[in-house]
Amino acid sequence: MSLVVATYNVHDCIGRDGRYDPERVLTIIRELDADLIALQELQWEPSVALDLLQHFANRLHYRAIPGPTLLRRNGHYGNAILTRLPVRNIRRVDLSIPHREPRAAIDLSVDSPCGPLRAIGTHLGLFPGERRKQMTRILSILAAAPPPVILFGDLNEWFLWGRPLRWLRNHFGHIPDIATYPSILPLFALDRIWVKPRELLVEIAAYSTPLARETSDHLPLRAVLKCLHSEHE
Repeated sequence: MSLVVATYNVHDCIGRDGRYDPERVLTIIRELDADLIALQELQWEPSVALDLLQHFANRLHYRAIPGPTLLRRNGHYGNAILTRLPVRNIRRVDLSIPHREPRAAIDLSVDSPCGPLRAIGTHLGLFPGERRKQMTRILSILAAAPPPVILFGDLNEWFLWGRPLRWLRNHFGHIPDIATYPSILPLFALDRIWVKPRELLVEIAAYSTPLARETSDHLPLRAVLKCLHSEHE
């Protein structure tokens, strides 16, 4: 059995052409065909008929897990996870640093073909000191989480020698650095999928179609996991 996971910074559904077009984002999510997908920079408004997050979930037969970091009059903004898997538990982790944009993580426990799975989706801050504090908090959670576990999202870490990436490699092992930003000519590996145990990961790649290169300033990142000892096999 296999499991597909993805992460996608949708840039508020505004493409490189400056056009707001949620249907393009929905098309990309459909094409990713992931069992778990972490979304960042999504805006939705639960009080209106067209709640964008729920619209995506309904159209694609997912369960939507919201994780807003900003609560605005015109809609919530931040992280979300879409999943096809049965959800056991949902925890929302505040990663905010004083005087910086609020940040958070969604910490899920789900039933998967690989057995009980922990999946943490996040979007870290823009400044190195901010990210170090946020990663320290995430690693404290991971230290107590039995495998299999996934950390996925936009980590905003472009310093390949930076401490957060070194800490993550120590915890998860080496996973290829896949450039996803900017979408038209990717140079930086901002979006990440980390998997433990490492041998579960059999494939990881940026999803770089012509439409994906136009739909957001980030490319989605998609990974395929092979379940080693599944009760379904």
